[in-house]
Amino acid sequence: MTLRIYDTAARSTRDFSPITPGKAALYLCGATVQAPPHIGHIRSGVNFDIFVRWLRTSGYEVTFCRNVTDIDDKILRVAGHEGVPWWAVAERNQRAFTRAYDALGCLPPDVEPRATGHVPEMIVLMRRLIERGHAYASGGDVYFDVRSAAGYGTLSGQRLDRMRPAGDTEGDGSKRDPRDFALWKGAKPGEPAWETPWGPGRPGWHLECSAMATKYLGADFDIHGGGLDLLFPHHENELAQSHAAGDGFARYWMHNGLVGVAGEKMSKSLGNSLLVDAMITQVRPAELRYYLGQAHYRSGIEYSAEALAEAVAAYRRIEGFVIRAAETTTALETGALPAPFTAALDDDLGVPQALAAVHEAVTDGNSALAAGDAAGAAKHLAEVRAMLAVLGLDPLAAPWSAGGRDDGLRAVVDVLAGVALEQRQAARERKDYAAADAIRDRLLAAGIGVEDTPRGPRWELGR
Repeated sequence: MTLRIYDTAARSTRDFSPITPGKAALYLCGATVQAPPHIGHIRSGVNFDIFVRWLRTSGYEVTFCRNVTDIDDKILRVAGHEGVPWWAVAERNQRAFTRAYDALGCLPPDVEPRATGHVPEMIVLMRRLIERGHAYASGGDVYFDVRSAAGYGTLSGQRLDRMRPAGDTEGDGSKRDPRDFALWKGAKPGEPAWETPWGPGRPGWHLECSAMATKYLGADFDIHGGGLDLLFPHHENELAQSHAAGDGFARYWMHNGLVGVAGEKMSKSLGNSLLVDAMITQVRPAELRYYLGQAHYRSGIEYSAEALAEAVAAYRRIEGFVIRAAETTTALETGALPAPFTAALDDDLGVPQALAAVHEAVTDGNSALAAGDAAGAAKHLAEVRAMLAVLGLDPLAAPWSAGGRDDGLRAVVDVLAGVALEQRQAARERKDYAAADAIRDRLLAAGIGVEDTPRGPRWELGR
């Protein structure tokens, strides 16, 4: 089956036909780093991480670019409120985003450009737009003339005559039309500024992404992704200015759904943020990844503690089978991806259906274990792990398997638990069941669960 993805611009699902056969160039709007990430931010990272993994599994050579907006009105406001340099706000929050991506097992992008490192490319793009009659300088600012762009509003399905003013500068007195948006904002006292032919200032949000995307992926590239909340005005404006400059820009537009709380979009202004750093103290990072990735990427997620608990239980069921099967069978080197799994992901990244295939294989694998069918269990284990690798959820692979410092800690626990289990077994052999139960209860109180299997007792850390 050919990979098909929903293209927001076409409002339909289309066969994926890359510009260069066998290659895929993807630009994802990354973080505006005025604050640490909540799970609404990081959902986009998880969704597109699964997409990149599937593209590579499907044989594509992927170039994945995810930007960082490190200069912005919001960043300046936070810096002013805290009385710290703007770059300090951007730096600490970019590091927080990187920690969150890493914690949830997102593969790093091939390139992660910062806006402030690409002002020369922005100047070139503005010059091209001015020379083509699509932009103008006024009062130290540079604006894009939306009336000059044929089809402005088609990406988001809006009519120009019904749009509100852009509202991205203080007052619209220097604009030809209040709907024109700022490419460049003239310098203000206390704000950072870069020199341009039109005066010192700083870039507008939309200009940044067009300049960075085309620098790393070319004037024409395959896919542009981001959250649904970026569709307008950000992506609409990116598309308009890029086409006006003569670039083909993205051939497909993909938008992930948002995370809501109590019927409202998750946002810092509403005070309903669920920060990633806090969430991974409540559930393990792999469990949070499962929760954020399990829904179809275009669907909204309504956060609730109950839904999170259901996702945790579902992941632990998968994990439990993988660990038991790995300990009691001889693992196969590779497992084939089941046809329902590949068909699901080829159909606009249908993760819910793909996970159904995972759970079906887990059920069959558990049945094989219960029946003592080691060969059948090993086959299902290989299939499950192959599917989980695509989803970034294999508990026996990095980053979820023990490694580094955790590896050493697990080795110590393994020795101590082994000693306790030997004592428990000795107590059972002399029929001192009270002592055996007491040892098991003390292990459980310490967070170590014990399971008696045909091959003897096994332990695992409580989850």
